[in-house]
Amino acid sequence: MGAMRQHRSPGNRSASLSPTPTPPLKGRGYSAAFALALLLPLPVAAQSPAPTAYDRAVAAGYKAATLCSAIFIGGRAQADVEAVELKGIYPQYVGLLPGLTAEVDGRTASVRVAFDSALPPRIAIWKPGTGCTNMPIGYAPAQPLATYATPPGPAPADPRLWPLGDALPRIAMNPPPPVVAAFDGASYGKGTVTTGVIVLRGDRMIAERYAEGFGPFTAQRTWSVAKSITGTLAGIAAKDGAVDPAAPANIPEWQDGPAGDLRRTITLDQLLRMASGLYSPYAGNRTDAVYFGGTAVTEETVGLPLDVRPGSRFRYANNDIILAMRALRASLGEERYKDFPTRALFDPLGMTHTVAETDWRGNYVSSSQMWTSARDLARFGLLYLNGGVWNGQRLLPESWISYVTTPRAPQPADTFGYGATFWLLHKSPGVPADSYAAFGNRGQYVVIVPSRKIVIVRRAEDPTGAAFDIARFTADVLAAIK
Repeated sequence: MGAMRQHRSPGNRSASLSPTPTPPLKGRGYSAAFALALLLPLPVAAQSPAPTAYDRAVAAGYKAATLCSAIFIGGRAQADVEAVELKGIYPQYVGLLPGLTAEVDGRTASVRVAFDSALPPRIAIWKPGTGCTNMPIGYAPAQPLATYATPPGPAPADPRLWPLGDALPRIAMNPPPPVVAAFDGASYGKGTVTTGVIVLRGDRMIAERYAEGFGPFTAQRTWSVAKSITGTLAGIAAKDGAVDPAAPANIPEWQDGPAGDLRRTITLDQLLRMASGLYSPYAGNRTDAVYFGGTAVTEETVGLPLDVRPGSRFRYANNDIILAMRALRASLGEERYKDFPTRALFDPLGMTHTVAETDWRGNYVSSSQMWTSARDLARFGLLYLNGGVWNGQRLLPESWISYVTTPRAPQPADTFGYGATFWLLHKSPGVPADSYAAFGNRGQYVVIVPSRKIVIVRRAEDPTGAAFDIARFTADVLAAIK
């Protein structure tokens, strides 16, 4: 992979807001697949079977969805997305993508990807407020798509002072050495591809750095950092009395079923703690039918059977968080739910470069399908650093920080503990025991260190096998700014 071109979007023009980028990313020798860095690795067969027609359809959906969101939300150029975001994906799809032709239509803010089938091309469609929706396999528009005078793109810089806006006092042009080292693709994990790092001390941004092609207003997919955002939305709903985490989750498809169905006893708390007991074919993050196949949340996840008794096992799974958001939809009601993430969280925090995406039935796919900038994730971390209060307004219950950072049985057999949608760094050398974080695939991290009043954001596009050592990086950053 050669150096990425700088894509200049409307929100990336102000030199006063954009620190000097690092040198261009050089060739990395990507492997054929990626796994969840520091979460639960996915098994890779020694020999992958020949791709099926379904594999080709899902691969086309992966490409359509990624291009649509990265271009129309993130402001990235198609060639750059294909060179970075679409490298190192799941093994059964990675070899298929180069042969799949993508058509990006700026007038309709859509992406069509043809694949070897009698079925129509896969299509992802951008809509205001909810980003790109991956339509089902076999979908062909019955009527022309909406047209736009100009393609949508990143929001402009907010002229208010940080953290409410994007106007910053001058920050150090020589960031702490670990921040610089994070971009070298070796110091914290061989082959890692860091695209952005921000360090906050209290409200003050003390370091900000980006790879070429990325900047303060470049939105990237959050992957599983969206789980922690979903947990935050659950906290806001709990503060308003709309949900009770200790009560059975309000999943209409279960509550309308037989009275003896034990799934009806699964609590929202158990969903947020990955302890639902539901079966999933993978221990981890393979939700391909929903993410890339265009299958709706309410067609897929609500039909999963129990594997063990609820509350008896930790099993990291996208489905638990998707179902938690399904419960919020039922509890909040349609009118409040339809823009809940934006109105309840993104707008108050000034997260103007953040979009929560939905399936074609309007369900937020909030275990992964959010796109956001490094600065917006820094604001998110700052909300937690400030105890759930933003600009003098309490958004989260007073006990919520304690709730999401308290480990309860069962726990993962892992270096890190787990609270409620947040990972715990309490066993990491050189890191204060009160540290916790949002983790996401391909190396997305938001680390909160309350005792040091520090927030660390790391954005990336790490391929498979290139795990970024977030615990050591956190320890080194803390040591460098003592």
